[in-house]
Parts: sequence; C-alpha cells; structure tokens
Amino acid sequence: MKTILVLLVCTIGWISFPAASCAQYPTAVNRKISPGNTVYYIDPGQGSDEQPGKSPATAWKSFAPANQLIFSSGDQLRIIQGGSFEQSLFLIARGSRQQPVTIEFAPGRYNFYRDQAFKKTFHISNTNDVPDSLKAIALYIYQSSYVAIKGRAASLVMRGKLIEACIDSSSHIALQGLQYDYHRPTMSEWKVLNIQGHSADLLIHPDSRFSISDSLLTWEGEGWRHQPGWYWQAFDPATGELSRTDLKLEGLKYSLLGGDTVRIHFGSNPGLHTGWTYQNRDVLRDCAGMFFRRSREIRLQNIQIRFMHGMGVVAQFCENISIDSVFVQPGNNSGRTSAAWADILHFSGCKGKLSVRNSYLSAANDDAINVHGTHLRIVEQTGPRQVKLRFMHGQTYGFLPFIPGDSVEFIHAGSLLSYSANKVVTVQALNDKDYLLTLLKPVPAALQAEDVLENTTWTPELLIQHNTITRIPTRGVLISTRRKVVIEQNDFIRTQMSAILVADDAASWYESGMVRNVLIRRNNFIQCGEPVINIHPENSLSKGPVHKNISILDNYFELRSDQLVAAKSTEGMLLAGNRIKTRTSLPLDKLVTWKDCQGIQIRQNEIGLSFPANHL
Repeated sequence: MKTILVLLVCTIGWISFPAASCAQYPTAVNRKISPGNTVYYIDPGQGSDEQPGKSPATAWKSFAPANQLIFSSGDQLRIIQGGSFEQSLFLIARGSRQQPVTIEFAPGRYNFYRDQAFKKTFHISNTNDVPDSLKAIALYIYQSSYVAIKGRAASLVMRGKLIEACIDSSSHIALQGLQYDYHRPTMSEWKVLNIQGHSADLLIHPDSRFSISDSLLTWEGEGWRHQPGWYWQAFDPATGELSRTDLKLEGLKYSLLGGDTVRIHFGSNPGLHTGWTYQNRDVLRDCAGMFFRRSREIRLQNIQIRFMHGMGVVAQFCENISIDSVFVQPGNNSGRTSAAWADILHFSGCKGKLSVRNSYLSAANDDAINVHGTHLRIVEQTGPRQVKLRFMHGQTYGFLPFIPGDSVEFIHAGSLLSYSANKVVTVQALNDKDYLLTLLKPVPAALQAEDVLENTTWTPELLIQHNTITRIPTRGVLISTRRKVVIEQNDFIRTQMSAILVADDAASWYESGMVRNVLIRRNNFIQCGEPVINIHPENSLSKGPVHKNISILDNYFELRSDQLVAAKSTEGMLLAGNRIKTRTSLPLDKLVTWKDCQGIQIRQNEIGLSFPANHL
C-alpha cells in the first residue's frame, strides 16, 4: 500500500513553515496590539506564562506570550535573568524614532534550543547547499521598525545550529551589547601533544564532543554528527597564523587514552605538528550566523561573537548598515581557536552606506569582509525588451535579484565591460534560478552569448575604518562595488591570502562588479599573503580597464616576500607615500606587477629593511 505524506504549512507573506508552528508563532493578523509605553517582564527561572507579565513578580516564563503581541511605541520587554528558552523570540514591533521598542536582556547566560525554535526556509547568498531546509532562528525580527535589542553582558548561547539573529523586512533595528556563542561549536578542535613513530597523541577540546567506535572517531554535536573530513585548518600558536591545510586522515585509526586524550595511528605523519591546534568542520553550507534581508538602517554595536555557524553575518539586499565595535574572537580562557565557520561579514546585493568600524575580526574560516553583487547570466532574449536570466552558481540563487525600478547594466562576460544601461519594469520568477525581466528600453544589439546583467542600484558605498583583521585563512577584505570605498587606518595581520582583493567575475562565483573609486590609506599590512593588495578581475579578454581610480596612499607594508601590489585591467592607479619594509632591498619596480593597466602613478614611496608601523 502506498503511503502519502502530507506536509501542512502556514504562510506569512513569502514565509512558509510547518502548520504546527502557527499557534506558537502567529501572523500579525492573529496578534494583539500592545497599547504602547508598557513594560513586560520575562523570568525564565521563576516566571509563568499564565501571569500578566507586567511586573517582575508576575513575569512570564518564556517568549510565548510576547510572540502573541505586536509591540508598540515605547514598549519594553525585559528578560530579568538568565535561563533557557525552547521557543524563539519572534518579534513584530512598531516603534517610533522618539519611542523605540526596547528588548533588554539582563546579564547572564541564555540557552536557545533548536527543536521548538521558529524555523523557515531561506535562500541565502553563498550558502545554499540545502536551500529547502528549515533554518532555526533564535531571535527573529519581522516587519518591525525602531527596535533596540540590548544585552548588558548577556550571553546568548546556541544549542544546536541556529541563526543567532534574523532581521527580515524591517527598518531601524539595533543590536547592542550582546554576546553570541555556541555551547557545542560546529567547528571541532584538537591540539597535538606529541608525535612518536607511527602515532600522535591529541588533546580534543572539551567543547568538541566526540565518540570512538571500531577505531573510528565521530564528531558529536547537538543535532548533528560527522566523521573528520577533508577540510582542516591549522593554528600555529608561535606565530598566531591560521591557515588551511590538507590532512590525509581517511582510514586512520583512533584509540581513547582517557578523558579527552586520543591517539591517532598512521603509517606516516599526515602533516601534524606538535603544539599546533587543528580545526575540522563539515563543509555543508546550510545556515548563516546572522541573516539580514530586505531591511534597512541596521546597527550592530558593542557585540561579542564567540562563535557563529555558517556564512557569518550575511546581509542580503539591505540598505545602510553600521557595524561598530563588533569583536569576533574566541572567548577569553575558552581555549578555542575558531570563532566563525566561514566568512565573518558578508554583504550581498546591498546599497546605501555600509560601515565597519572599531572592530576586531579574527579566527574565521574564510574572508573577514566580502562585499559584492551577483551577475545573472542572460540565457535568452525573449522579446525586444525582455530577457531571461539565470543564477549560475549552486550556492547563490532563489532570492529576488531585481525589483521594478532597479537600474541594470549589460556586461560582456569575457571582458567584464559594461556596454548598455537600462531599467527594470517587471520581474517574473520562473523558478528559483530563472527570472524574466521586462526592461524600459530595447535589449542592445551587442548582446552576446554568456553575457550577464548587473543590478547597479543595489551597490553600496563602503567604509572600513579602525579595525584589526587577523587569523584569517583567506582574504582580509574582498571588494566588488562601483561606489565609493574607503579602507583606512586598519591593521591587517598575517592574512594567508591577499589582505585586500578587488575581484569581479562572470564565470566562477559570478560576484559583481567593477570598482570606480577606492581609497586605501594609512593601514598597516603585517606579513600578509602576497600580493598584499591584488586587483584581479577575472576577465578572459582584455578590451579595456575593468577597474578604475584606485589610490594606495600612506600605508605601512611589512612584506613576507616580494609582492606588494598586483593589478590587471585597471586604469588610474596611484601608489604614493607608502613605507615598505622588505626582507631584501629590492627596488619598487620588482615589488609590483601590472598587466593591461594604464594611468599608473608611483611617487614618494620608501623601501627599507626597518620601519615602524603606522600609529592608528
């Protein structure tokens, strides 16, 4: 007999989730509107959801009553002590500039569990291995405005894979003073105690739970498990460097020596070093640490991120984001070496002003900061003013890439040069990868196979200022935006790849686009991967400059080797006033590489064996 499984769902706009969640997380039309200027209390230790919740003595126990309300101007929700939450906070709040809605966590530890958390399907840029999976969320802010969520030394600890905070279709949202962490990080770590002959003794971090069966080791998490795979990172405590490495551990045997000490047996050393710590994770891209979409005026201030799972803090089609005093690093005395499963800050298709200031970005598994748009390939011209477009990369698709009124440019895929501008009149989603666009003006006759379209409305200005970027296995900053970019007074310390990469491609990740105004000024670049600054559009044909107007001024470079700057297909570069410490006294023309560039100006740079770094 055939069994038919019927999955019931309820919907809030674009949101679909199991119908069983509807009562716990009702839509706005099924919520009661708070009168405003009211203080509500939650006490997870002593409260009761049967109480009115309007005094500490009559506090609620969980977020359930708050999830039945639409908060109004001047409302406050105070969580008065640490504790555990089986449910998410699904916040709908309508504050005002003069009277915002305030959510305040008292000092303490707050456990957020996955099983009964609010879950929904998201298509997240660069993170789409399981696009139809339901992603659990600890704090969900939906269709809200003028909200401040404050921490006062509150530690929000994830119990299982959760998006730590999601801001969806909202405006003027601030996260302040919170600390985020995982009880069991999805990054597992061990330290090599000693190596002898055909074995090595490993001390597995106490937060990295594991089991050994039939001489095989399995990492055990909260709702997940996997055996050590091919992806590893190595941390050298002597230099502070974090780098990717390939350990050949398939088929090796493990034995438990006692406690968290394990012996690994091998024919020859697979690449282990005594005293080093090694990190391992499942490479499945299934989540984000935080996720912001179709929202504006977002501010993160005085935030501590001890660990986040997935593609870091992802902002997708958002406007005006301020990151100030955000510290991404393992907790003091935690013994961990990893704080971010992949990127730290990832901005995809944003606009307005993005700023990252006064922050410490470290201990990641990918780029510290990545800012880009997405090129969609033109797969068919379906009418005089109509084209069919397609997301091309398997990790990035499923979200609306254009809205009516957006400006677009046609880009030749081979040269990455723009040849026609237009505007979007209508957008029709054909499936999760293909979209039909009707344009204001006719499709240009110069259209070629594999050309792409860039949304030029959703391209941001960028300020990166007074930050420290270190223990990064890839790039410090990856930039692909045509609007003004200023990177100044930062410390880039031992990034394993280029400290700054200016990219643009229409063949691999399809991350757009060209830059037109970049100022890199008064930074310290200490022992970074080389070339330290890499201007590298992925064009296969050189028919003119892709990037323009890049100034590298008054920086301090301490080189590992002899590659300071490399650039291709670039016009209008200025390299001036920089102090460059080298291992050998090479002339500047041996430290730079130009390919298909024009308008290069070089003046008043100093090269020597000893210079002090910039004072920030």
